[in-house]
Amino acid sequence: GDDAPGGAGGNGEPAAHEKDLVDGVIEPEVLWACTTCRACEQECPVFISYVDKFVDMRRYLVQERGEFPAQWQAAFRGMESSANPWSFPAEDRANWCADLDIRTMAENPDADVLFWVGCAGSFDDRAKKVSRAFAQLMKQAGVDFAILGLEEQCTGDPARRAGNEFLFQTFAQANVETLNRYGCDRKTIVTSCPHCFNTLLNEYPDFGGRYKVVHHTTFLADLVRQGRLRPTRRSERRVAFHDSCYLGRYNEIYDPPRDVLRAIPGLTILEPAATRDRGMCCGAGGAQMFKEEERGNERVNEKRTEQLLETRPDAVSSACPFCTRMLTDGLAGKNREDVPQLDVAELLLEAMGEEAGAAGRS
Repeated sequence: GDDAPGGAGGNGEPAAHEKDLVDGVIEPEVLWACTTCRACEQECPVFISYVDKFVDMRRYLVQERGEFPAQWQAAFRGMESSANPWSFPAEDRANWCADLDIRTMAENPDADVLFWVGCAGSFDDRAKKVSRAFAQLMKQAGVDFAILGLEEQCTGDPARRAGNEFLFQTFAQANVETLNRYGCDRKTIVTSCPHCFNTLLNEYPDFGGRYKVVHHTTFLADLVRQGRLRPTRRSERRVAFHDSCYLGRYNEIYDPPRDVLRAIPGLTILEPAATRDRGMCCGAGGAQMFKEEERGNERVNEKRTEQLLETRPDAVSSACPFCTRMLTDGLAGKNREDVPQLDVAELLLEAMGEEAGAAGRS
């Protein structure tokens, strides 16, 4: 909602008219199917805001009735017990960089930059490679950065999108307390997850957390522009680029990832027919990552994969761990494992003459 952190009525209380909509007009499975991608709002000629209303109605079903897709119970439990939606042990959060000599904020409180790794970047095997690539690029550029390590928790984004506002606010308050304790209001926070980026930048101010938050593609584009990273290894790749909804439509960041790719000698950027603010969702947003999709005749990620393959690429790139996972699955579903799905950071590191994770794979 617009008025208070808690939504339509503050404290997560839904407005009365939402109950009527849920009971008689909108089927619950329609609410659960929304990816919160904002494509509908982008197309609406009279600028109606749909997504916040859908999330408010989810909030009503979750908090008032205790009704939600069964798979979300596992995500909620994981967040409550292990501070991540997959229930990975919290003490494993920094294992992705065990061999990279990366200091924590506790060890390096004067660091200029906090790398907010995120749950996917910390625990998901595919996303960990992106975290490693980005960390290695920052090291090559001489960036003084640190991570929170075991003090990092989920931002709460999946809980808020799923309608579990209470759980989201619990994480928001705890994380703001941690970030403020380390003086992060005077540092730059950088993250490779658009969902973490959006939550830290746009939603934490409601809880006393006002930070300079930068997406890793913007950060890398700046390092290239400043001459601190000089990609010299030539690439012959033809790369189809996919815009993340939470980076693009939510935050209007379209050029930085393309600027990084353009800096790579020989690389060709291919744009699908649906691109930039008209780009199609990968299907993972709105907490869809943590449940099976609702009934339908087509999978969102497979449809998006088809659009990207129409450009005849030899690689697909995005700048979001959820997009990477969904598009990797989509390519596998089309028997096109010959087309790798690579993050912008991985392509840049490749052009620096160093393979992602060369310092030891996790």
